[in-house]
Amino acid sequence: MKITNYCLPAALILCLSLALTSCKKDKASDLTNTVTTATPTKLGLYESDSSIYKLLFISVPKIGTQTINQYLIFDTGSGGMVIDAHEILPASMITSSGFNFTGDSTVVDGITITNQTSTISYGADDATTEKVYGNLAYASVTVGDHNGTITVKRLPFFLYYKGTDNAGKTEDTGAFDIFGVDSEYDVTFNNGAYITSPFSYFDPGTGLTKGFKMAALGTSNFSLSGTYVPDVLTLGLTSADLGSSSGFTIHTLTTDAQYGASVVIPSSFTYGSKTVAKAYTVFDTGTEPYTYLEDPTATSKVALLPTGTSVAITTGVGFNYNYSVSAADNLTYVENSTSSGSDISIISLAYFLNNEYLLDYTDHKLGLKNN
Repeated sequence: MKITNYCLPAALILCLSLALTSCKKDKASDLTNTVTTATPTKLGLYESDSSIYKLLFISVPKIGTQTINQYLIFDTGSGGMVIDAHEILPASMITSSGFNFTGDSTVVDGITITNQTSTISYGADDATTEKVYGNLAYASVTVGDHNGTITVKRLPFFLYYKGTDNAGKTEDTGAFDIFGVDSEYDVTFNNGAYITSPFSYFDPGTGLTKGFKMAALGTSNFSLSGTYVPDVLTLGLTSADLGSSSGFTIHTLTTDAQYGASVVIPSSFTYGSKTVAKAYTVFDTGTEPYTYLEDPTATSKVALLPTGTSVAITTGVGFNYNYSVSAADNLTYVENSTSSGSDISIISLAYFLNNEYLLDYTDHKLGLKNN
């Protein structure tokens, strides 16, 4: 797929002021304040396996004044929270062509729905593109589960009334419920507003950088019903996380005033004996079970790599990710980029099973780490 400021009471401020001015022996050096770095916030994810493909979900228990207890796909390949209006609005407000209200906006259960509309496209290529239609909305949103939550007081998100597959058929309710955490502005609107990662709106506290790191998932917790795994995500990055001793290879992202910081990384890759020297790659938890490699010189429009094929991806700053295709894991398509309509290769959820990921929203950096 392809979110604390403290004020001293006035009386206490006055008392402190009088005490300081009356104590002649105090020096400026005696009054130095000690700043304590905040503790990063931990959040868990649900790891699900349908036996055909794996998915990650994050809990969103509350939007506006409503308790909703929805589970959204956790997606590093898109930016912004996207949720089906049928799950949170009265049915009378929703039609197949939009929402029933007049004026610039309306408020329902603490959710502000604007008249700003847009469409999102998801998919690895032209043949798999699906579309979602909806409006810009704002609300206080709580994210997380029983071992930790965060609340973003006014989060912009995409509230959709319809989603369609690549043939134009309307999808089931909730089919496109996505929690996109990348730093791009995935949807922009005519009034200049946009949606992007909910985490980018969350203040982690004093001394921490806005962003998150993600632990390697492993393979033992994936289940049909979805296994809750605590502490997969750490919100708020320390100087150590971003330092050279962290083990992360840090990539500086390309930024654009209109589209934010792109998580697409310059790279090269080799599959079998074939090398593509100039490529662009995104590491995407929302794509599974296939990885898609875009090769402009590929002789076939699309071809599934044979079992046993070795694949090596090298990013522009020297991070290496290698794997071998097997009958059930690391399944990989090679596409002719001219035919597919995309020159961006997508590395699937398989990367995240044994490797780590980091995203810095403040300085626009992305970290990759081999375990």
